[in-house]
Amino acid sequence: MDSDQHQLEQHQLEQHQELETLSVMGLPVHNTDNYVGWLNRRLSDRKGTHVVTLNAEMCMQAQQNRPLRDFIEKADLVAPDGSGVELYFRLMRGKTLQRYPGIELAADLLQSLGPDYKVAFYGGQPAVVQAAAEQWKVRSPQLNLVIVQHGYAQGDELASFIHQLEQAQPDLIFVGLGVPRQEFWIAEHRHLCPHAIWIGIGGSYDIWSGMKARAPKWMRTIHLEWLYRLYQEPWRWRRMLALPQFVWASFWYRLQKE
Repeated sequence: MDSDQHQLEQHQLEQHQELETLSVMGLPVHNTDNYVGWLNRRLSDRKGTHVVTLNAEMCMQAQQNRPLRDFIEKADLVAPDGSGVELYFRLMRGKTLQRYPGIELAADLLQSLGPDYKVAFYGGQPAVVQAAAEQWKVRSPQLNLVIVQHGYAQGDELASFIHQLEQAQPDLIFVGLGVPRQEFWIAEHRHLCPHAIWIGIGGSYDIWSGMKARAPKWMRTIHLEWLYRLYQEPWRWRRMLALPQFVWASFWYRLQKE
């Protein structure tokens, strides 16, 4: 067997790899070596897909917010976004689960696309999402970005955007409205583009636009990205409490229910 044929068969095997479903605090988390490959197969098969990127904060919100919990449970792919989720499986379950931050999953998926796939950006401030779109046009000239819409649209502007979605039928739709608003928005509007992949991406537009910076790689590697974000945005300190709360809550949840 020649090298090209072997690589093709290996790629096809990866594309058809099933997701391993794990659980944290009763919420599903999917594990695979090739999230982008799995999503690319869903794209080519035109299978509508909702992706959640799960972190400690979302886990804690889901304990108090039943609609959000239901939404996560019904998602087609729940990727392990945060350090808290990775460390939970490593330290409490003895399971190796490599976190895949949503911003990296989204970027890798965008870079994997050819021009035949249509992409929509929705959310963020007007200048931010436009700057993010411009950066991506430079980064991946082949990217077919058909809709760029900020997250403050109301009335006629919002109605026009929804009409655009129905007419353009993007294959991949990023929604950056923050948790849980973006999840509820996807749930309400997913029927508009039933064959699309929908992903809530939080504040990724801020990073892509250059308006904000991610933590240095060394801080991300040792699970201190949250500390860098707190340094950038000290007013987020209450939200950061979700991480220690998650550690305690997940421990007791496992003792009592898992």
